[in-house]
Amino acid sequence: MKTFKRTFLIVMDSVGIGEAPDAEQFNDKGADTLGHIAERMNGLHMPNMRKLGLSNIREIQGIDKTNQPGAHYTTMQEASNGKDTMTGHWEIMGLYIDKPFRTFPDGFPAELIQQLEEKTGRKVIGNKPASGTEIIKELGEQHMETGALIVYTSADSVLQIAAHEKVVSIDELYEICEIARELTKDEKYMVGRVIARPFVGEPGAFERTSNRHDYALKPFGRTVMNELKDQNYDVIALGKISDIYDGEGVTKAIRTKDNMDGMDKLVESMDEDFHGLNFLNLVDFDAKYGHRRDPEGYGEALQAFDKRLPEVLNKLQDDDLLIITADHGNDPVHHGTDHTREVVPLLVYHNHIEQGKELPVRKTFADIGATVAENYQIKMPKHGESFLKDIDE
Repeated sequence: MKTFKRTFLIVMDSVGIGEAPDAEQFNDKGADTLGHIAERMNGLHMPNMRKLGLSNIREIQGIDKTNQPGAHYTTMQEASNGKDTMTGHWEIMGLYIDKPFRTFPDGFPAELIQQLEEKTGRKVIGNKPASGTEIIKELGEQHMETGALIVYTSADSVLQIAAHEKVVSIDELYEICEIARELTKDEKYMVGRVIARPFVGEPGAFERTSNRHDYALKPFGRTVMNELKDQNYDVIALGKISDIYDGEGVTKAIRTKDNMDGMDKLVESMDEDFHGLNFLNLVDFDAKYGHRRDPEGYGEALQAFDKRLPEVLNKLQDDDLLIITADHGNDPVHHGTDHTREVVPLLVYHNHIEQGKELPVRKTFADIGATVAENYQIKMPKHGESFLKDIDE
C-alpha cells in the first residue's frame, strides 16, 4: 500500500454540497451551498475542480462531469452533533462531539457581561447577534467616544469583541479576550470561540484589520495532530487552523489574511522539505459570503480558488497527497445566517492516479484523520475508518 511523505489538507470553510440525511433535525432541509450558488451564478466556472471530479460527486450547474476524473471523490457526512467550524474540524482529526456548543440568539447573559466589565474595567455595548461590519458601523463612534467594548455574537458559538486599535491597543484587546475565554470555557456557557475583532478608520469608514485572533476551547480529546506531533512529524497550520485547535498538535502556525493569502502561503510552504501534515482553512467562503448571505460573492470566491489550484497541483511531488474537503455548509440563500447541516465534498489526489474513482460515502469526517494516521503509522483515532487502501492507484 502506497504511503505519502507530505499530506496537504485544504478545508474550504462551509462549502457544502447538499443537505445531510439528518438536515431536517437542524432546520436545514433543502440546504445546498454549492448547488444554490451555481444557480444564482447561472453556472460556476471551475475548470480545475471539474478536472478533479467535483461534478462527478454531484452535478453542479456550469461544471460538467468528466469521463476521466483526476481525483478520487465522494461525500462525507458529519457524525457529531453540530454544524460549526470547531465541531467539523475536530471531527476531521478524529473526534466525535456529542454536545453542541451553545449559541446566544438573544445576546449573552447579564451576569457574564457584568463579570467581563468588572474584570476588564471597560463597559460593554452591543451584546446582540450582528454582522461584524454592521455593528462597528452602528457602534464604532460610541466606542471611540467612551472606550466601551463592542461585544456581539452570531449564529455560531462565538463571543466577539470589537475595538478600534487607537482606542484599545492590540495587546489590551488580546488580554480582554483571554479574560473572556476564561469566563466562558466551562459548561455553564460552553462558548466555542472568543474572537478579537480590531478595526481602524473613522466613523462612516471603519475597516476591520487582519489582527483578528481566535481563542478556542481546547479539543475535548487527543487528535491525530497530537499523535503526529508526539511522533516528531510536522504539523503546519495555515490560516485559523491553529486557533481552531488552540495550538494542540501544531508544530508551526502561519497566519493568513484571506483566501488568496492562504493559497499564497500554501504554495510557498510546498517548497519546504517537511514530513507530515500541512493543514489549511480558507475562511472567506464562510465569514465573508456564507454568513452574509452573498451567493454571488461566494461564487466569485470559489472561482478565484479554482484559478489557484494549478499552482498547487504543479508543485505536488510524487510522495505528496492532496485532500480537499469542507467542514459544514453555509448556504447563502438559506434562511437566517447560520451554518447549514450538509454533506461535504471529498476529493483525494496524488500524482499516481491514472483515473479517479468514486469512493464509498464516508459516514464521518473522522475518516480523514484515520487515513492520515494510517499513512504515518501512528495511533489510530477512536473514530473514523481509513480510506488509504482505496486511493492506492
